[in-house]
Amino acid sequence: MFHKEGYKIILGTMVILTVLFLVIDRFITIDWLNKLLMIVLLIIFILILQFFRNPRRTTVENLDQIIAPVDGKVVAIEEVEETEYFKDKRRQISIFMSPLNVHVTRYPVSGKVNFSKYHPGKYLVAWHPKSSEENERTTIVVENKNLGEILYRQIAGALARRIVNYAKEGKEVIQGSDAGFIKFGSRVDIFLPLHMKVHVSLNQKAKGGITVIAEKT
Repeated sequence: MFHKEGYKIILGTMVILTVLFLVIDRFITIDWLNKLLMIVLLIIFILILQFFRNPRRTTVENLDQIIAPVDGKVVAIEEVEETEYFKDKRRQISIFMSPLNVHVTRYPVSGKVNFSKYHPGKYLVAWHPKSSEENERTTIVVENKNLGEILYRQIAGALARRIVNYAKEGKEVIQGSDAGFIKFGSRVDIFLPLHMKVHVSLNQKAKGGITVIAEKT
């Protein structure tokens, strides 16, 4: 199953690769080179399919827990000053996605979207300390009746050139449902109240819609 954001890219890639296959078959007469080029094109197509996959996930909704919004590796757990919305100290948990990870973003909590804003920006590597403030990004705040307001931020990486965000202010959303997509390498930061109990550790692999990253104490 593939994400809808990938349909046009997958179709376009199929058309381009079909043309390239025909060109190679017609003009490359060296047998080993002909086969090598076709294998390379096939690998490229498989990687693109891998990137846009959208596996089915069953999220057990829990109003006292925050789940990972994306697949990837936990690269930061730290107390920071959140300067855009809360303007106070929060616990930041960052999950880095490689190009091979599933890039679907899922809502970490159920509730009402109170804030949703897109910021154009740079394309620093996603693990760069300033990527959270300087890269192309979106900031979304969901108010949950048990946990209060939870902020998550989609951040484009060095390869990403488009962030898709389905969160609209005033919208009621369900934990684990499709919240957007980040194309080709990225990171998501989650900002939590300091009193919440964190359930993940550095370098741990998280699974979007499944892994519990924090809960109400």
